[in-house]
Amino acid sequence: MTAAVFAVLALLLAGPVPHVLSRARWPLRAPRAALVLWQAVAIAAVLSAFSAGLAVAARLLVPGPDGRPTTGPLGALDDLGAPLWAVLVTVLVATLLVGARLIVATTRMAVHTRRRRARHRTLIDLLHTSAPVDAATRTRLRVLDTAQPLAYCLPGLHQRIVLSTGTLDRLDDAELSAVLAHEHAHLRARHDLVLEAFSAVYHAFPKVVRSAAALDAVAMLVEMLADDAALRVSSPAPLARALVTCADAPTPAGAMAATTRSRHTLARINRLHEPADAPLVSGLAYLTAATILIVPTIAVAVPWLTEIRLLLWG
Repeated sequence: MTAAVFAVLALLLAGPVPHVLSRARWPLRAPRAALVLWQAVAIAAVLSAFSAGLAVAARLLVPGPDGRPTTGPLGALDDLGAPLWAVLVTVLVATLLVGARLIVATTRMAVHTRRRRARHRTLIDLLHTSAPVDAATRTRLRVLDTAQPLAYCLPGLHQRIVLSTGTLDRLDDAELSAVLAHEHAHLRARHDLVLEAFSAVYHAFPKVVRSAAALDAVAMLVEMLADDAALRVSSPAPLARALVTCADAPTPAGAMAATTRSRHTLARINRLHEPADAPLVSGLAYLTAATILIVPTIAVAVPWLTEIRLLLWG
């Protein structure tokens, strides 16, 4: 029963729950709290899958008083019966598959993304026409000689903010300050790591249960957080004009730009002129996030700590 509960919870948190949450409107007023809730849902989905696997392993391997297994997976076949044994083995295999896919997706994404950034960083360092340093952020700027508006940043140890001559020609000082503040917010908060984590969790679960809604919603939330940071140095109007100017600007793989999807840009511009203070909504979101995490975290931590204590000290 425990394994079944956690297996169902993992499936719900991987698919239906993200789909419902992505259709909510309140995150526009509380993007930071919404992002925390999204992170809680993703972590709880993984922990619930592992909890189901641990519960199944306990039924199949039957740990003894010293924490060591007293039987093998086939040893429980006669006691459990073929139908229940087959279900438990299926759940255990699915859990191991999710864990393996999560490790592979995280490693592959980390390696490939950083390679792409390194290659692109080298390219823009060779092609830039000027390389000033932003006095406020101390981040290196690269200006490319092209009429197309460009505004994006390359996160990592060797950060870059990339603009184009077309961007500098079209934006006034207030709009340019808003764009730079937006990009620096991405670099300072390492929003790229948040997106990488969600992408890894997305690829860890099978296609039949996972939902792309989480990736889309989180991508918009991190842009809203960067917008809020930009509003600390700019008023809504210059930021909105800058977003419109750069709306069609391309974003290289591995980079983060001031504008992403056009429908995201429209929603972001609309919220700039709306009140964003929602303490009650934020509080409820934080409370929900904590509640979602408590049960699967305890379910994973307690068995592992118990087994380690038994193996080490008997």
